[in-house]
Amino acid sequence: MPLETPSRIVQELASRGYNAEREAVTLLAGAANPALVLEAAIEVADDDALVLTVEHVRRALDAEPPADANVNATATAPAATAGSTGPESAGSEAPSESADPKPSDGNPDPTRADDPPVSTPDAGPVTESRTGETPVEAGGSAGTETTGGSAIDPEGSTAPRTSRTPTPAEITGDITGQSTGTGEYKQFVRVFRDRYERLSKQLRGRVNHRPAEAIQSMPGRSDAEMIGLVNDIRSTASGHWLVELEDTTGVFPCLVMKDKDIASLVDELLMDECIAVSGTLADDAGILFVDDIYFPDVPRNYRPSTADRHVQAALISDVHVGSQEFVADAWSRFTSWLHTDEAEAVEYLLIAGDMVEGVGVYPNQDEELDIIDIYEQYERFSEHLKEVPGDMEIVMIPGNHDAVRLAEPQPGFDDELRGIMSAHDARFTGNPSTVTLEGVSILMYHGVSIDEVIAELPEEKANYDEPHKAMYQLLKKRHVAPQYGGHMRLAPEEKDYLAMDTVPDVFHTGHVHKIGWGKYHNVLAVNSGCWQAQTDFQKSVNIDPDVAHAPILDLDTLDMTVRKFI
Repeated sequence: MPLETPSRIVQELASRGYNAEREAVTLLAGAANPALVLEAAIEVADDDALVLTVEHVRRALDAEPPADANVNATATAPAATAGSTGPESAGSEAPSESADPKPSDGNPDPTRADDPPVSTPDAGPVTESRTGETPVEAGGSAGTETTGGSAIDPEGSTAPRTSRTPTPAEITGDITGQSTGTGEYKQFVRVFRDRYERLSKQLRGRVNHRPAEAIQSMPGRSDAEMIGLVNDIRSTASGHWLVELEDTTGVFPCLVMKDKDIASLVDELLMDECIAVSGTLADDAGILFVDDIYFPDVPRNYRPSTADRHVQAALISDVHVGSQEFVADAWSRFTSWLHTDEAEAVEYLLIAGDMVEGVGVYPNQDEELDIIDIYEQYERFSEHLKEVPGDMEIVMIPGNHDAVRLAEPQPGFDDELRGIMSAHDARFTGNPSTVTLEGVSILMYHGVSIDEVIAELPEEKANYDEPHKAMYQLLKKRHVAPQYGGHMRLAPEEKDYLAMDTVPDVFHTGHVHKIGWGKYHNVLAVNSGCWQAQTDFQKSVNIDPDVAHAPILDLDTLDMTVRKFI
């Protein structure tokens, strides 16, 4: 089959170890003989070039074909790299398809979770809008014809193509190269003390804090307010709640009566999180009767920043290359769409961890692996990454399946793995990190602590079908992993890199393989699903993944559309 589509051109280049600028792919697709020009452009490129540029293609178009060239213009393109097969007509026009509007908070209708796929391998992705608009079948450059360097609309007018011009991302909060923890007891004390100091500052404007030591010396029936880390939570024989708070001077017991409105807030508490309480001391001053509970929280009047131009970012996670269930075809449809006019504004790709399936992550995982060597998994992932347009800015953090330490914060990939994944010149940073794009701050966190939140909190406040609700709790606590122990492994560092010192405009996670999004006090929380179909292990623990979704974020409005490529 000839190289007449951007998708096939990208796959052919990837198979030869090249990435390409978007406009370069457009020029190749518009050439009279794309295969011949591609060969000539590769000849023109420097031996050490990794990206085929517009200049390479233009020089090839201007040059005479080599005398010994023997390239058949109708030669078929090889199968997509790494065992994937591209769509037969990526970006072809597809009919519109209607669906029920989404709930007002922009989350997917839970009744759609088990619906059959709504697009075929040859169809474009389906869009879901958080504004409640009817989903439409996204057909890439449907309705346009491509010729040379221009797009011709149905009415015949022309518009020059433009290359993406992303501003380099600003990255803060990265532990990479800063880790000093050795696991000593005193280092754990230090990191929890730092957590207390950082989060208590966010609460001091709301209560007149007195240290536990000072409260112990106050007379009975005095009003008192305290900020502390939750040291223990237990119910009394009468059904009330006893919450022990610890600060740097000691521990003090606080009683929440079961008949008070604030009793429901006890259900939201996690061990080790920082809260403030106010109330009245008992007659003997041995306990504080709580009237109010305060969380560090996001201010209700928070106003996020937005970009000053129309530009978009694709937020994805959990690619899991190396698994037998990695959906290579869907990935190719996604990357093919990125080369279309419709995706021209998508200048950033943020991947929130788990690039590969890893080795030995869960019991009997080797039985579900397509690639058993971890380095070969990253090499295959790199081949798939080459399908992404070369003029996009890519930022990646690791996850719990990646070949980095499991304890959080996780440093970014080491030099060897960065070398394997270097073809696209991606940016690598730690988990978590704050990535600022066009003035919009996006807190990227893989999301292991979401398991902990869902396990500890009532279902209506945190569950796997609505992962964004668990993210709301993390925003409320201003910490991405407040509870130590269980699923959460903590690396003691000089400071607590997991605390949210500043409020992000967008909070992006993965890990749980479910799609969910919504706004909490004007902060957009997005969990981005996965690119791995259900494994036998996931089936055994009742995980029904949302596969091959790509949330597309408008950085100028913070509106979001979710596109399906499965």
